[in-house]
Amino acid sequence: MEKAKVYFTDLRTKEYGDGLPKKLQTLIRAAGIGNIDMDGKFVAIKTHFGELGNVAFLRPNFSKAVADVVKELGGKPFLTDCNTMYPGFRKNAIEHLFCAWENGFSPLSTGCPILIADGLKGTDEVAVPVAGGEYVKEAKIGRAVMDADVFISLNHFKGHNFASLGGALKNIGMGCGSRVGKKEMHSSGQAEINPDLCRGCRQCLKQCANGGLHFDEKTKKMQVDLAHCVGCGQCLGACNFDAIGFTNDEANELLSRKIAEYAKAVVDGRPCFHITLVMDISPSCDCHCENDTPMLPDIGMFASTDPLALDQACVDACAKAEPLPGSQLWEALHDEHFHEHGNLFNNLHPESDWKSCFEQAEKLGIGTREYELITINTKK
Repeated sequence: MEKAKVYFTDLRTKEYGDGLPKKLQTLIRAAGIGNIDMDGKFVAIKTHFGELGNVAFLRPNFSKAVADVVKELGGKPFLTDCNTMYPGFRKNAIEHLFCAWENGFSPLSTGCPILIADGLKGTDEVAVPVAGGEYVKEAKIGRAVMDADVFISLNHFKGHNFASLGGALKNIGMGCGSRVGKKEMHSSGQAEINPDLCRGCRQCLKQCANGGLHFDEKTKKMQVDLAHCVGCGQCLGACNFDAIGFTNDEANELLSRKIAEYAKAVVDGRPCFHITLVMDISPSCDCHCENDTPMLPDIGMFASTDPLALDQACVDACAKAEPLPGSQLWEALHDEHFHEHGNLFNNLHPESDWKSCFEQAEKLGIGTREYELITINTKK
């Protein structure tokens, strides 16, 4: 496979000149977004609206910059993300939309609608075959993502406790999975119910097709029948009270490979374009309800039609940067018990894994780790 082209521009702007959103538009035009036929097409722009309390997520100004270019090309853009598996402010579409609005995302600020891809409770999904999948045969992807004619990922590059880093592949694979899909990536175990949170509403029982749940009339709580629970995760989306979890969390390597296979399901066989902003590089995911000080200085903006090459270019750019004093990464490197783990992301999160995701993505033919970096004139 020949080298992929990855386009880059820094974050410098001229006094009284165009700002970063305009510069982002210059970048993506140079990277070939105009080569995609969007005329009259539905275009999903997958981004992250940020958990409430977190302020490291990408500002809605960048979403608008991308949406405006899509509209210039005749497309019908919408911003999208899927609901989360864990408790928080984005586990159903109503809370998710309120979270997005509070964080500044609206049709007024972004120039396009917001659709939560897997619906009200995270159960509106499509089972998408994974060509060549070793761990996932059918990925459960939010329906709106798969209904779109064109897919664009707009990614914030940062650290991650389990996946090591969050870039294009993570934003696509984990981000586009429905609640059940996220469960499939994170866990292969059976359901477990927290009796303190269970309200006895029996909504989960309606979704169980395998006899894996039963209602205890004495306690007025749901219980799991381990002999019949198959770990499908359908009950997860039905519970409004965060009472259902799953045992047997997957090892980080397997999690990373499943993320790659989910990403394969999303991008396979249709026009795609990928954008990553390496700025406000927080040590943990934007799913956290907080963000610590950036661990590296701001680097720039990258774009490519190849999500794997894009991620690799961002990793390489970060490897050349000096950790910021006082950050979590800086403190980890200066801890008296520090052991070198070979790269800055594993130095911060030693038990995490990102290389397996890249290896699996390349094996599946999503892209290549070999790339040519093309720098765009930064004076415009």
